[in-house]
Amino acid sequence: MVETTNMRREIEEIPDAVRRLLDTSAAQLTAAGKALARKNPAFIATIARGSSDHASLFLKYAIELTAGKAVASLGPSLASIYDRPIDLSQAATFAISQSGGSPDIVEMCASARRQAALTLALTNTPNSPIWGEAEVPIDLRAGPELAVAATKSFVNSIVAGLAVLAEWIDDADLKSALDLLPQQLRSALALDWSDLLPPLENATSLYVLGRGPSVAIASEVALKFKETSNLHAEAYSTAEVMHGPLALVAREFPVLVLAGRDASESAAVLLADDFAGRGANVFVTSTKAVAARTLPFVETGHTLTDALALIVPFYVMGEQLSRRRGLNPDQPVALRKVTRTR
Repeated sequence: MVETTNMRREIEEIPDAVRRLLDTSAAQLTAAGKALARKNPAFIATIARGSSDHASLFLKYAIELTAGKAVASLGPSLASIYDRPIDLSQAATFAISQSGGSPDIVEMCASARRQAALTLALTNTPNSPIWGEAEVPIDLRAGPELAVAATKSFVNSIVAGLAVLAEWIDDADLKSALDLLPQQLRSALALDWSDLLPPLENATSLYVLGRGPSVAIASEVALKFKETSNLHAEAYSTAEVMHGPLALVAREFPVLVLAGRDASESAAVLLADDFAGRGANVFVTSTKAVAARTLPFVETGHTLTDALALIVPFYVMGEQLSRRRGLNPDQPVALRKVTRTR
């Protein structure tokens, strides 16, 4: 009998973690949304690294698509190494750090506050260094995460950002979708992506593709392949891959296309079928594909939560793949929970 890993236990906790965040941190989420409405920022800037940066990328698309505000990613080294203040007086910033202790993230958040930005921090560690630097800190309420690779804290980072966004612009549809999301994510846990296991068990490389919010999920998926399965994976948008990266798509080359239920789905499916026609081993999260193989997905009733829900069945399969490749997903090679970069 295979012992359940911490990673698998934490994946299964995702629906409860999301429910806990929405219920227990509701006052913080509402306060953050109201603070943004009062500030009425000209633009948003994000501060993050690794999985948190992928959560920031998701929020970039969500904010640009719904609030119509431009979102830029700030390099943390601007504060920690280069000591270069950025004019953020008309901005609000989202700093995302699950540990709350990465020095460069903390320093960039502090610098943004000194430059008169409205500073929000999303962290799974209350009273951490970043908690004291942000004007509006938010507890992600994901609970202890023992596996080194982030799963439930990644999901809660995005959910927290979406909940703040919904309060900021008073988006009733998004609020409703978020309230239903824990139940939808529980359904997503039961989806079977095991068809991916045979072609990836001995693979050396693959592409993970998306568009809009799903390209942020593709970036996180590619990182998890590297972290937990020692498998080289590259994430691209379905538009960018048609340039130089296309040259590597040969027969049996694995490609995972994360198609969302939005305006990008048709183009993603066309690309998936095109790659399958070239002999690549292509899987796509859409029922519209003809040549590519279909993976199951949950329809949540909102395009943003549809894209987010794709990460859950991947996590389940990714943990299985790591063990199938003879690795321990709880202890990825050369990876630590807190990255102390400057």
